[in-house]
Amino acid sequence: MKNTHTAPSELSVQDAQACILGKIRPLAPEEIPLSQTLGRALAEDVRANRDLPPYNTSAMDGYAARAADIAAPPQILNVIEDIKAGDTPRLALQPGQCARIMTGAPLPQGADTVIRVEDTRPLDETHVEFPIPVKQGTDIRLQGEAMRTGDVVLNVGEEITPGTVGTLATVKHATVKVFRKPRVAILSNGDELEALDDPFNPQKIPDANSYALMAQTQSLGIEPALLGIARDTPNALATLLKRGLGYDVLLISGGTSVGVHDHVRPTLATISVEMHFWCVKMRPGHPVAFGTIGNTLVFCLPGNPVSSMVCFEQFVLPALRALMGHRRLLRRTLPVRLTQAVKSKQGRVEFIRATLSRDASEGYYQATPTASQSSGNIRSMASADVLAIVPNDSGGLTAESITQAQLLEGAAFQ
Repeated sequence: MKNTHTAPSELSVQDAQACILGKIRPLAPEEIPLSQTLGRALAEDVRANRDLPPYNTSAMDGYAARAADIAAPPQILNVIEDIKAGDTPRLALQPGQCARIMTGAPLPQGADTVIRVEDTRPLDETHVEFPIPVKQGTDIRLQGEAMRTGDVVLNVGEEITPGTVGTLATVKHATVKVFRKPRVAILSNGDELEALDDPFNPQKIPDANSYALMAQTQSLGIEPALLGIARDTPNALATLLKRGLGYDVLLISGGTSVGVHDHVRPTLATISVEMHFWCVKMRPGHPVAFGTIGNTLVFCLPGNPVSSMVCFEQFVLPALRALMGHRRLLRRTLPVRLTQAVKSKQGRVEFIRATLSRDASEGYYQATPTASQSSGNIRSMASADVLAIVPNDSGGLTAESITQAQLLEGAAFQ
């Protein structure tokens, strides 16, 4: 049968990302317990409900004193009080007096400096010698230094990290308003695929894509639904596609090219999915596509497992984070020095799976391509720390070249 499909137009990676993100608005907010917020994005600004610290406090264990009294050391001062964190000072300091004070304790009236205990010489229970001068304001945390009542301390779109959780607890947010997680469905396509629970058949290809995409989605804190494998008939495919369109995001792996047995494209047309692009100038992952129907995003990912995972990193991941209200959408990149030359077809961005090692001599990380760059070799993704980026106008890079590399999940650990 003659192929009647027209050749798809290609977008650059940046234009494809812009096309996707232009269709997205964050999902509706929901309020959840603070204990469940890690990794989510704030759906409202958060304000301080008090000054912190609520009064001037000591930043060290030592002695609260008047700087003028120890301006010409050595000086001996009279200890009139012990002040612990949580105490209320009873006495105001007079000339020649000091108070023993613990970290976090409020300063007594009259004190304008704190001298660390290791910089003093206690003589007895009520007298201490100060052998060195200390400037006014030393080791004092001023009232409101960390936050002031009514100040915005966290902004809409900030990702909730352990430090954010601590800040939310500080301002007494037992519940937090965050953007809802998207509901994601994953569908593989192809008669050649063998499901995880199918009997072993050496003539089949295991369905790795569903589970790799599942794990990539789970790394964002989203638990996706696996719809299984659609067989290579329009009716079987349409049934599962319609089920997947009940989710916020549908990921389709395989069958997205233009061969006579690639039914995804025409089947999506029959169920009114509007496709916005079909190909991207990149390798691996050239035959990636994106469409929408209503509020549902549809990603058609290549069948080769590496291509599928790389396309997830470039397009699906930022889309999911945008739906969740995050401001930072793409993984961090860093400059690396290639240890080997890499070839590339001019006109397409190349994503090279590579491992990282430290080059202590010049401060760069070294990126070494994994043994295989085949888009069918899933093990190359298992061992990779980064995707080293070969620009589309380079035609390849030589060994020792400096380029940018996109960190993958887990690459933050050394």
